[in-house]
This record gives sequence, C-alpha cells and structure tokens, in this order.
Amino acid sequence: MTESILTHFESGHGNKASFNVAIPANPVGSNKLIEKVMTMWQQKQIRLKAKQRGFHLITDEIEQQIAEISSIHIGLINLFIQHTSASLTLNENADPTVRSDMEAHFNQSVPERAPYYQHTYEGDDDMPAHIKASTLGSSLTIPINNGRLALGTWQGIYLGEHRDHGGSRTIIVTIQGENTK
Repeated sequence: MTESILTHFESGHGNKASFNVAIPANPVGSNKLIEKVMTMWQQKQIRLKAKQRGFHLITDEIEQQIAEISSIHIGLINLFIQHTSASLTLNENADPTVRSDMEAHFNQSVPERAPYYQHTYEGDDDMPAHIKASTLGSSLTIPINNGRLALGTWQGIYLGEHRDHGGSRTIIVTIQGENTK
C-alpha cells in the first residue's frame, strides 16, 4: 500500500509543474511507518553588490538571501552566475591571502594583452575575464543539511570578479530538498 503526496514546482520565471510522489505506508520488513516527506523546488534570482576585481568571499551575502533553506532537512542548492566574465568557486574562508594569491596566479596564467587575443574591443581585461570564468566555472552545487549549507569547516563561496569594473552580478539560485513533516 502506498500513499501519494502531490508536490509542486514553481520557477522564478512563472513555470509551474506538479507531480505525485509515492511513499510506501509500511516498508517491507519493517513495522515502522515512513514519515511523510515533502519535496520542494524553488528558484529565484539574487543580486550581488558590485565588487572590485579579484576573489571575494560571498558566503554570508548568499546566505542572507536564501532563508528558504532553513526548512530543508536534506537537499541541494545550485548557484549559477549569469555572466561570462565572473565565476563561482569554493575555497578557503579563513585566510584572505588565499584570495589575493588566487588573483595573482590567474593574472599571471591568463595575462592581459596577449598578442594572440582577437576579442579585444571590450577592453584589455575582457578576454582574460572570459578565460578565467570558463576555467573556474559558472555554477556550484552545495548540499543542504538541517537547514544549513553543508560546507566544510574552511570552505567558503567565492565570487571571481575578473573585470576591472564588472558591476553587480546576478545569480540564479535553485533549491531542492526534503522537509520531513
């Protein structure tokens, strides 16, 4: 015997979907009842304040804008930056010299004004910014455990701002998880 729970999904762009999740009332080999689990999907857009070129620890800025995860027992959050000249990555959250070393390393590895660049009309920092963003990536997926991001002790979310004047940045946040009821 199973019980069906209707689950709803609504994206930040107005897309909606509903589906049924079947949950056994009594699992085989056990007399315990399974707790009802409600799966939820949520998507929204958040903005990060403009930052100077470099690597920035943005964990707190992200967490302040995702209060929705507090009700999730177990789940995932995906952060996707909608830009081609900035990136997201995880790294050490304790020592700020890690961020300055990351910037120094990427500036040496991907220099401005390389003679082979053809895409130069948006400024000396533009093509290197595209390469750095592609190297580091545009999204992160982080586990959610008991209403909190399940980051390691020394892990933090970094924004890699690869332009001299990048402006504010937009991140699409997709949250999926289960909340036991």
